[in-house]
Amino acid sequence: PRRSQRAPRAMAAPALCRCCGRAAGLWGLRRAPLPPPPRRRAHEQARRARGAAGLLAAQCKRGLFQEVFPAQSAEEQLPALLEPGRPPLAAYCGFDPTADSLHVGHLLPVMALLHFQRAGHDVIAVVGGATARLGDPSGRERAREPLPAGRVRAQARALRAGLERLFGNHRELFWEPGAGRLGRAALLDNARWLGREPLLRFLGGAGGCLRMGTLLSRQSCQARLRSADGMSLAEFLYPALQAYDFLHLHQHHGCRIQLGGHDQMGNIMSGYELVTKMTGTDVFGITVPLITSTTGDKLGKTAGNAVWLNRDKTSPFELYQFFVRQQDNTVEKYLKLFTFLPLEEIHHIMEMHAKEPEKWGPQKRLAAEVTKLVHGKEGLESAKRCTKALYYSSVEALEEMSDQELQELFRQATSAELMLEPGMTVLDLCRKANAIPDGPSGYRKITDGGVSINGNRVTDPETVLILGQHILKNGVSLLRVGKKNYYIIKWLQL
Repeated sequence: PRRSQRAPRAMAAPALCRCCGRAAGLWGLRRAPLPPPPRRRAHEQARRARGAAGLLAAQCKRGLFQEVFPAQSAEEQLPALLEPGRPPLAAYCGFDPTADSLHVGHLLPVMALLHFQRAGHDVIAVVGGATARLGDPSGRERAREPLPAGRVRAQARALRAGLERLFGNHRELFWEPGAGRLGRAALLDNARWLGREPLLRFLGGAGGCLRMGTLLSRQSCQARLRSADGMSLAEFLYPALQAYDFLHLHQHHGCRIQLGGHDQMGNIMSGYELVTKMTGTDVFGITVPLITSTTGDKLGKTAGNAVWLNRDKTSPFELYQFFVRQQDNTVEKYLKLFTFLPLEEIHHIMEMHAKEPEKWGPQKRLAAEVTKLVHGKEGLESAKRCTKALYYSSVEALEEMSDQELQELFRQATSAELMLEPGMTVLDLCRKANAIPDGPSGYRKITDGGVSINGNRVTDPETVLILGQHILKNGVSLLRVGKKNYYIIKWLQL
């Protein structure tokens, strides 16, 4: 049948039946009833079957899938294509290396890929080693600063490492052996194909299939064209290059679904237009919500409020605390978006929270699940140790902390290495660490209660330092002067 010349429309996530969770008039239409499972492990098998059959409905119910494009063919074809027993589909999402780390705003597209993988489908994470050189104009008021090729390559390597860690932690910690097929995951860099594509061949092939009117009509393009700085040709061609990614992945990896943030819908539409015109195959786009701050700003590097996923930029403790501090009006939403917990369990967690809000149960569970996915078990244990040491003055937690954890927890702290001398006092320690001024004012700082060691206030300047009390088993003392001035003391030759 001939395609309609009218531009296909995107469709918002469908309404869901309150009884069974199926989508009203969309995702539940073409699902055949499941055969009754054998009694042994029946509940687990039924749960897996429902997860595969209702992938779209389940993620719409969680709020993860926001829009599906194009609406009509998605309604007609996607439920059948995603049915259990059918060959797995391939879905991809792109991540431009404009920094050397992913951040929390990237987690939702990653979660979307992981949910496809958990339903048995193959997923591709594309690092934009080529597209990052141009810069995506979506949602931006001015052009990005151009990035040197060497810096882009280095940042692309760092992003691949971060994505590998996320997929590896998911496979190791969140996927049970014997739970069915976990789809394959591939990490690719679009510099491999875009970097080898001759300009004239690109313009004569893909460029001839993309319509100027469609590209110019995009909201992001219109806003930039009306601005004082205008829009460069490089930025204008960004959607064409991203569309070519979709075409390449479709032709070489059988990819039929592109995932992206809600602000990527224009680029996804360009990819749909190019693939369908050049191959005649129906492909689809799915967007996920954008994570915003309390002021409504998109979380990310540009806004200066990024919560990074690399440990050297945001420690496991800081990531844990970001989610622990979520308010009640967002925590249930985030449990659905950022975790793999069943909706029934999330509902129970919120019910318990209503009875015991002082325990912050949902926030702690959310923080634990995300930290474990991003940093693994060791990262979660590190975050909990740091929390106990800082907020509960736990000497045991301080003794177990590594040098790296101490530096992460007290990033602004001054470090000093000292030799323990016989009869050394609290006053001696403070002066050798340059933590108090010389003379009577420094002495009074201690007597007035302004100094603590390992979380315990010390008011006698002449107190002799004792191993196991002032000096921990790991050879460290944490000295605090005032409310925020920390000093990490490493004792030599104890």
